[in-house]
Amino acid sequence: MANILKLYIVDDHQMLIDGLKALLEGEQTILVVGENTKPEIAINEIIDYKPDIVLTDINMPKIDGIELTKTIKKQNPTIKVIALSMYGERETINDMLTAGVSGYILKNTGKQELIKAIDTVAKGGTFYSKEVNEELNRTIPFDTKAPSLSAREIEIVELIAKEYTNAKIAETLFISERTVETHRKNIFRKTDTKSVIGLIKYCVEKRLIKTLK
Repeated sequence: MANILKLYIVDDHQMLIDGLKALLEGEQTILVVGENTKPEIAINEIIDYKPDIVLTDINMPKIDGIELTKTIKKQNPTIKVIALSMYGERETINDMLTAGVSGYILKNTGKQELIKAIDTVAKGGTFYSKEVNEELNRTIPFDTKAPSLSAREIEIVELIAKEYTNAKIAETLFISERTVETHRKNIFRKTDTKSVIGLIKYCVEKRLIKTLK
């Protein structure tokens, strides 16, 4: 008899959790042992339930997928994590890989790819959606005249220019405030600027964002 894989799902949208469970319904070798829309509660349940794999969203309030993965891997390194995302952004992918995920799939994935990802990771391998692999293999041209800001970082700069607070930026982009703070630090470091005024002026001059009205 085949071993039963225990799966735990974390996503701040119940509809997505229900959708994933529907895709897995009828799979006799996969058992969903737990689910939660609140990652801060999920952490404790994951410790208790000891699933083989955790399927987690990345952009969640309070605790994002990056922090959740780090916590899980610190508390129980044997638990494998597969990231779920709407986007295949290189920086986010790298952050999740650094945190310790074994897989990264997009939320528009189909049943066969989802099952293949779970099966591959369960056997000790790694699995990335086609779009994620393409992003990781994409060559980024080196430009010494301007910093390489990711699409997400440019979005944040544009919102900073609109005088959005970290909390407002987090709400607008559906990410945690901690993630916004991390992006801000990286943006100031990459642009070698010290103030918001200096940052905006620099980004306008380098045509990283549109001229402010």
